[in-house]
Order: sequence, then structure tokens, then C-alpha cells
Amino acid sequence: MAFSNGSAQRSMATINITPLVDVMLVLLVIFMIAAPIATKVIPMTLPQTPIGPIPPQPKSEPIDLRVDASGEVFWNDNVTPLSALRDMMQAEVQRDPSNAPKLEIDASGDADYAVVAKVLAAAENAGLEQVRFVRN
Repeated sequence: MAFSNGSAQRSMATINITPLVDVMLVLLVIFMIAAPIATKVIPMTLPQTPIGPIPPQPKSEPIDLRVDASGEVFWNDNVTPLSALRDMMQAEVQRDPSNAPKLEIDASGDADYAVVAKVLAAAENAGLEQVRFVRN
């Protein structure tokens, strides 16, 4: 900005708008690219919340399954063969399909991984969705 010493010639202060125009053009390009993306519809099914209070569901007793180091499987402290495990789990699920029991697996640290994998496969095939490992 120039100052005059009182003469009749005065200089005008002007604003440099070139950076402002650059920023505006960049924003315009960003919005032109982002606008079509924001209007795309992604189909999804959201769970519906029931209107009113939710009735309490009776809690089913969890299935305690223990796998020891020798590979034996205990269903609620009763020795159970691996071949019958899937049918037993399926019977528990069929008893109340809307309120399937939880499966709590207590596998010994020395248990064979193949036995635990067979137990997990049987639970998946039977339709048990709530499986957790516990340590007693």
C-alpha cells in the first residue's frame, strides 16, 4: 500500500482475489465429484424396533460343554460322544428356536485342537449362534 505525501495523486488499495478464486474453484471441483456419490442409494435392511415395551424372554440355561486333555467331551458334566453332540445341540435349538441356549465351552489348555474344532463345527451345524469360551 502506498502513501501519498499530500499530493493530488492517490493510490487505491486493492485486494488480490486470485487466491480466493483458486480456493473457490477447488471447492467447486470437490463438490462436483462428491455430489453424485452422496446421492447413490445403498440397499439395506435395518432391524425394526418394536413399539411399546419389550416383553421379557425367559432365559434358557446355558449348555456347559467341557473338553478335557484326553479329548473327552462333557455335556453338563456327563460324558458325551462327539458323534451325538450335533443331534443334542439341534434338539436344544428345536426346543425354543427364538430363544436358543448359549453354549459355554471350557476347553482344557492341553485339549486337542481337532476335538475343539469338531465341537465348534457341530455347534454351527446345529444352529447355535451364541458360543463363548469360558475358563473354570
